[in-house]
Amino acid sequence: MSVQTRGVHHTSGIGGRAQYSIEFYYRVLGLRLVKRTVNYDDPSTYHLYFGDASGNPGSVLTLFSWPGSGAGHPGGTATSEVALRVPPGALDGWRERLSRHEVPHETAHRLGRDHLVFADPDGLRLAVVEGEAPPLPKPEPGAEPASLLTPVRYFAPPFIPSDEAVTCIDHVTLEAADVSAFGAALMAVLSLEEVASEAGRVRLAPAGSGSLGARAIELAPSGRDGRTSFGRGSYHHVAFEVEDDEALDLARQRVMSAGLAPTKVKERTYFRSVYFSGPGGAVIELATRGPGFTVDEPLEELGLAFKLPAWLESERQFIRSQLPVTASPEYAHLYRPQS
Repeated sequence: MSVQTRGVHHTSGIGGRAQYSIEFYYRVLGLRLVKRTVNYDDPSTYHLYFGDASGNPGSVLTLFSWPGSGAGHPGGTATSEVALRVPPGALDGWRERLSRHEVPHETAHRLGRDHLVFADPDGLRLAVVEGEAPPLPKPEPGAEPASLLTPVRYFAPPFIPSDEAVTCIDHVTLEAADVSAFGAALMAVLSLEEVASEAGRVRLAPAGSGSLGARAIELAPSGRDGRTSFGRGSYHHVAFEVEDDEALDLARQRVMSAGLAPTKVKERTYFRSVYFSGPGGAVIELATRGPGFTVDEPLEELGLAFKLPAWLESERQFIRSQLPVTASPEYAHLYRPQS
């Protein structure tokens, strides 16, 4: 039996200088910096989370900041691109926006839709594509107003019209040497179904979500061999959402039953997760829906403070001394000199 998932939870890529990334994802893409923390497995590096107003699953892109890293090199199977969903009719506005910011871009027609394809300053491939915003999950009974489980989606800073703002991840592209075999393996483990295909490209979406369901996976031929060498401009992994801890434990058991080797459950503060290597070595994560990004910051201040998990708090001073100073432009008014 496959793992029940709502689709993509987040993706994680590798960037360079942290503040450059913050400026691009906020000022150009209009995403909110919902968390500034460190890579728990390497606390000497930043881990930045960008997403919608409350960092709902399916909206989040994260970056590990490796400023001294060389460029990554994708292998035969690798996460290669994240396509962000914008409202119908918004693509022309995004063409103008990318041109104004001098971001090179091109139009690609895939599976019946036009995509604007470009890259961030470190070479991570991105795209925007039009689509209806998917419904948010209903809040749990008694959920606190500032909880992730009382979702707030739209984050439109003053320089992006609300009818052009990014709503979520439309899909993540994984390139594979054998698309058919890779797709069959994913569908055997995850509750995904093939909803569209064209010219060797296959779209897999959560069961029942239809051909234009968001938070999907698209598989494309890679024409490469070997394993990915991670570095600046490469994606590290893609994560799929499961409901809660019980579902995560069950999912881990099912991954093992499929002959794969998941990690132990990892505490990530804002969710819990397990990782495993998929076909061809692609890193796949399964992550719980909550508790969410308001577990250690109020909704109105997400991304303002530098956050550490409890087990690293005793090392805060040392960790801060190893990292460059960063700040979200969302809060620039707090740092202006008072007249």
